[in-house]
Amino acid sequence: MNGSVLTLAASCLVLVAACSSDDDSSTSAAPTSVSASTATPTTAIPATTSAAPASSAATTSSAPDTSAPAASPAYTDPESDRPDTTAAPVPTAAPIDCDPQTARSCLLPWPNDAFTEPDEGTSTGLRLAIRPEFAPPNADGVRIDVTDQNRADGFSPGSAILIDAPGVDLEASGVAPSTDIGASLDDDAPIVMTDVSTDERWPYWGELDSQAPDDADRLLMLHPADSLTEGHTFRVDVDGLVDAAGAPVELDVTSWTFTVASADSLGGRLLHMRNEAYAALGDGAPEFEVTTSADDGAIRTIEGTVNVPLYLSNAGEPGSTFVLDEDGLPTHNPENTTFPAKFRCVLPVAPPAPVPTIVYGHGLLGSRAEVDALSFAAEIGVAGACATDWIGMSSEDIGTVAANLGDLSTFNTQADRMQQGLLNFQFLARALNDERAFASHSAFRTAAGTPIIAVGETQFVGNSQGGILGGAASAISTEWDRAVLGVPGINYSLLLHRSSDWPQFQVVFDAAYTTPVDRVIALQLIQLLWDRGENNGYAQHVTSDPYEGIEAKEVLLIEAFGDHQVANVSTEVLARTMDVPVYEPSLGDGRSNDVDPQWGLEPLAGTTGSALYVWDFGTPAPPPVNLPPSEPEYGEDPHGAGSREQRVLTLALGFLLTGELTAACGGEACVSDVLTGG
Repeated sequence: MNGSVLTLAASCLVLVAACSSDDDSSTSAAPTSVSASTATPTTAIPATTSAAPASSAATTSSAPDTSAPAASPAYTDPESDRPDTTAAPVPTAAPIDCDPQTARSCLLPWPNDAFTEPDEGTSTGLRLAIRPEFAPPNADGVRIDVTDQNRADGFSPGSAILIDAPGVDLEASGVAPSTDIGASLDDDAPIVMTDVSTDERWPYWGELDSQAPDDADRLLMLHPADSLTEGHTFRVDVDGLVDAAGAPVELDVTSWTFTVASADSLGGRLLHMRNEAYAALGDGAPEFEVTTSADDGAIRTIEGTVNVPLYLSNAGEPGSTFVLDEDGLPTHNPENTTFPAKFRCVLPVAPPAPVPTIVYGHGLLGSRAEVDALSFAAEIGVAGACATDWIGMSSEDIGTVAANLGDLSTFNTQADRMQQGLLNFQFLARALNDERAFASHSAFRTAAGTPIIAVGETQFVGNSQGGILGGAASAISTEWDRAVLGVPGINYSLLLHRSSDWPQFQVVFDAAYTTPVDRVIALQLIQLLWDRGENNGYAQHVTSDPYEGIEAKEVLLIEAFGDHQVANVSTEVLARTMDVPVYEPSLGDGRSNDVDPQWGLEPLAGTTGSALYVWDFGTPAPPPVNLPPSEPEYGEDPHGAGSREQRVLTLALGFLLTGELTAACGGEACVSDVLTGG
């Protein structure tokens, strides 16, 4: 890395450290770093191996697809279709003739089955085959290593569809904006996305890259409004884009297909680790050590470590990575066999009866110390809480994160540790749920020797980053059946540009990846790896279609309207993906700029089960494009305001302890004055 980028990286360390100290008691900071996984490099893989049939080949503007997109069925909630991830017949895409020395990018349009090759050994029958010379270079000329991306059998379920459409006017063209997602399904929509596997139209919103300084560099980005079904093939048809004068915008490609990665490809590594670790544990309990225990009034704070099977190199410290076997799966470290996952618990000192416990997931680049925010539950004697670090995205990873932003080829040092971190959370919960573990230790007992914690009554809470990773932790867990995700989201490549946290990291990233087009594509490449450690790769298995041997969960989502750090659009994509109904009225009249706020979500019926609650703290509606809200134009950030609203805490705690949704808002929109002082 050149000197200027190193200087910026050092500056970023200071900024990130400041950011990680934000109040995260009910909602934490938002998007963070990005992750990747690279192992032993392989030889270059050709972009394609065969030409495509007319139904799936990339089609140029001179030979448009003659199918009739409008005839496809309108979008219906795909949740019932999720378990069937059998794709349509394997597409073969026409090769892309591109010179990376002269083209703006050889990876457009993206995603594209032109960047795959047949592979009978995968669930989709494909494997990514992104040519190394097509990957964006950093300022030192080092192209992103796509070795690990090419192990996937399809593209991200949150992939942005990227189109180079110079001069396009989206309003004149009638492209659905983020404020009118339903328009993407209109018969006359100029862009149609179709699930080839079911022949259903798929909803999206479109926008030009507002992060780019010049119109000429603004890619057209289409964001799926619901995660793309795993293992399915999708077709994009473009017909009718115009410029501001109404003149047609000519595209090199007007129709193409892409295939979404299978569940095996997305979650296979983590599930392999989890299943192997649990098999080794058998009927036993995790080994642990209590290092400190101290009482302060009615609250006891306990620190210690839980031993977790280690799948990272060395001792699992920041910068370590998986060692993969010939099948691309992580191998158990033969020398350092366990990772001592640090934990911190806050418990009531002398409850009248054993209390349920909460496993807590902290916020942006934070630590287990943030569990202290749940001390109120311990103080009143209704629950205890324990946390471990989200390693890979914790305070001790800040230096690695900053360095990685200058060379995205090294993001495996983050993605791999994130997956180890998700396993660590399972073993922490197991230690709470087994009477031979924490409950057997004197630190977890009263002075009279009675147990403080109720074995087997553990649930999960994750805020901000903890909500973005918490769905993944819940999808693989047999340790809890309910989760509260506060100000959560999905798909970091969608979140970053819309987050007020991103500029602190962007100073390094932009210096390393110098063109707007390369920056957008780079984040899409990294998302292929990031999926393995965040909600984007697991959300389709949380509330339905659970993985084998794991039960579906009930989930309470808390959204802060106008959130500066975790964009509302991301929270709502998560809700659609998990088929979570929304409490209505979600907002007061005139508060949202959307034609149909929380489009596509069913209204909540009843007082049990999963739910999305939107809380209005008086903050203006967020920007409708990929820019972060900022003060004072967009008011005070409501991201952590839920921690100050008693009704939010009552709603969340009641759901965790009983599964009931309290009448927190009395049949009206959930409005709070904790920021305005009204």
